[in-house]
Amino acid sequence: MHYFRTAANRPSFKLRKVFMDNNFTESLHQLVQKINDPMWTGLVYVLLGAGLFFTVATGFVQFRLLGRSIKEMLGGRQQGDDPHGITPFQAFVTGLASRVGVGNIAGVAIAISSGGPGAVFWMWITALIGMSSAFVESSLAQLFKIRDYDNHHFRGGPAYYITQGLGQKWLGIVFALSLIFCFGFVYEAVQTNTIAVTAKAAWGWDEHAVGVALVIMTAPIIFGGIRRVSRFAEMLVPLMATLYLLMALYIIITNISLIPHVFGQIFDSAFNFKAAGGGLLGGLISQTMMIGIKRGLYSNEAGQGSAPNAAAAAEVKHPVSQGMIQMLGVFVDTIIVCSCTAFIVLVYQQPYGDLNGAELTQAAIISQVGAWGADFLAIILFMFAFSTVIGNYAYAESNVQFIKNHWLLTALFRMLVLGWVYFGAVANVPLIWDMADMAMGTMAWINLVAILILSPLAFLLLRDYTAKLKMGKDPVFKLSEHPGLKRKIKSDIW
Repeated sequence: MHYFRTAANRPSFKLRKVFMDNNFTESLHQLVQKINDPMWTGLVYVLLGAGLFFTVATGFVQFRLLGRSIKEMLGGRQQGDDPHGITPFQAFVTGLASRVGVGNIAGVAIAISSGGPGAVFWMWITALIGMSSAFVESSLAQLFKIRDYDNHHFRGGPAYYITQGLGQKWLGIVFALSLIFCFGFVYEAVQTNTIAVTAKAAWGWDEHAVGVALVIMTAPIIFGGIRRVSRFAEMLVPLMATLYLLMALYIIITNISLIPHVFGQIFDSAFNFKAAGGGLLGGLISQTMMIGIKRGLYSNEAGQGSAPNAAAAAEVKHPVSQGMIQMLGVFVDTIIVCSCTAFIVLVYQQPYGDLNGAELTQAAIISQVGAWGADFLAIILFMFAFSTVIGNYAYAESNVQFIKNHWLLTALFRMLVLGWVYFGAVANVPLIWDMADMAMGTMAWINLVAILILSPLAFLLLRDYTAKLKMGKDPVFKLSEHPGLKRKIKSDIW
């Protein structure tokens, strides 16, 4: 979803420098950057390490149950007996709506141009490892979800399993506030800024008009709550993914003779061990590896605590069912969608020059299909970015209601979201982006600690699920079969 977080690789947002003239603001900006650099450097290693631990501890669940996860996803289109939940498929596409954003188009091209073709290999590895983290956090979100009797749906996510599972509500509130700031406000502005800049470049549209139009389009969706968001995602996400996949397939087929060369570039460059930095870890990890790992982690969000908020809203018979479905979301985001961009860029046999990000992807498409490729990419960028806007909202709404479930607070929050949607179309400032990175890093660290501590519960759920599969049963989780869990889970859902 998100761009590779370094100053050099950020999108070229229009900056209102008046916000940065103040000495205090500049000092605050520098302080936030000093916090972000070590926070995110350490986070990359912890995310990767946690993914490896979950992969081994679950017996490589992402490979063992991949076929089963596809079956669960395809079979999850029908609403069950409980009126509180959205369908498993709707939860899947809502999570995918947030994961799949402009970073899948621009961020992958940035990774290739700055880290070489080998970055793609490390994106794949990161996604395959991260699938296990996504499985654990989403299974836990399902286990600890609650009923929302006012709005007739389920709510859950890291804030909920931190509060119930760890007994630390204050930490759940810190997580919720971090997520609301990131996904409810700033990342909404990032996506709408991309839409406005793209529309102006492609068709000369005024950014203020684009901002107003985006507010008008977003309002009826988010004011319908998670159910309407999930229904909209159910329509938009398969459409945009299919269109982009078809374009990639066309380019691959028409350049089929180049594909062995492309794979050769990816694998040869992947093991070009030019150190990423100083120190022991810097010597062990190459520049190409670091860029690919970061790109993969930032895109699929595995382990960062965002997707579980959508996963918890689904009605399923077993928590593991939705854990597997959200695990599949990581696969689709990185192995499929990001790979589409990678192959489009790598068959472009021209010097990149100053081209970077979306401009590089655009040039590659135009070289294959002609000038109309620019319009196609502008439309796809809009769909990717707008789907992320509504997916991000779904995450944030659950956390607002965790802090205080009151219709007036929810309505005020929705109005603020619309304000940020408009703001993002007309302006952006570096300080706000860096503060969002700090908040995202905070929530990721909190979530990783929580899921590592609570992981034995996820492993118990997995054993319960696989045992029932081996018995030839359709897995249904019953809390009464696990007295130890029953004392911890204050819910009548299971």
